[in-house]
Amino acid sequence: MRTAAIDCGTNSIRLLIADVEDGVLTDVVRLMRVVRLGEGVDATGRLSEAALARTFAATEEYAQLIDRHGNPPVRFVATSASRDAENRQDFVDGIRSRLGVEPEVISGDEEAKLSFDGAVSVLATGGNETVLVIDLGGGSTEFVAGTTAGLIAARSTDMGCVRYTERFLKDNPPHEDQIEAMEAEVGRLMDEAAAEVPLERVTKIVGVAGSVTTVTAHALDLPEYQAERIHGSELPIAVISAAASDLLHMPRAARAALPYMHPGRVDVIGAGALIWKSIVERVAAVTDGRVTRAITSEHDILDGIALSVAERNG
Repeated sequence: MRTAAIDCGTNSIRLLIADVEDGVLTDVVRLMRVVRLGEGVDATGRLSEAALARTFAATEEYAQLIDRHGNPPVRFVATSASRDAENRQDFVDGIRSRLGVEPEVISGDEEAKLSFDGAVSVLATGGNETVLVIDLGGGSTEFVAGTTAGLIAARSTDMGCVRYTERFLKDNPPHEDQIEAMEAEVGRLMDEAAAEVPLERVTKIVGVAGSVTTVTAHALDLPEYQAERIHGSELPIAVISAAASDLLHMPRAARAALPYMHPGRVDVIGAGALIWKSIVERVAAVTDGRVTRAITSEHDILDGIALSVAERNG
């Protein structure tokens, strides 16, 4: 059956129209628009009028595409920024009027499950492997551990590339004291996540979302953004750390000139890179060298949403 999935995060809103057969997705349309819905939410607690306008414009574009491709059943999922905002009803009402469906402002736990389902749906994993999926978004990062049999544990943390750029990395490139303050807070939240998610049992780590894919593109020194080369890339953690550090300390103009850098990520990739670097280094340390590499997946919560639509309507 054909399904439509929309993932509205803190930084971007994405559309997937896909045909689903026996749990396998075949893309019909896959699009992303950077709308920065969560711009300023960490400080004000509200979605700005400008951010709402950008998001509504992208939603109107997606509604037209959905109609053009047969008007399949749609699920619209919103995550961190809209969870945090006191005026989220304005967001809900605006999406409903444009798309004709009720947007679901999901919990961090539901976000974690959908991210895990989407990431592992296209990766070969053994039955005895404990896979850790990291979904590094604009406003939150999900830690999800599981096997082919199902989830073991999940924790959603309030750290993301937009939130932490605004909170800590106020200069571009950031000063060392800003980096140190952010590192301390990332470490604290990783401690909290590790109390619930057994990082020491992990045998494979998979990272998803734009910060992770951009760090991977930088590590691979791609001539342009090439999803087919990024997806499934398995890189040594030392290589990931070096690429992340380079992006963190790079002047803004140099970041913007990178051929694989999306314009909407130029200002926030430093924070995203630092979070990803901190996580992979922590996992390597607590697994006593058992995990020495990390995998990047281009398939994530968006794919999980599309699969969930098929399950609901199958």
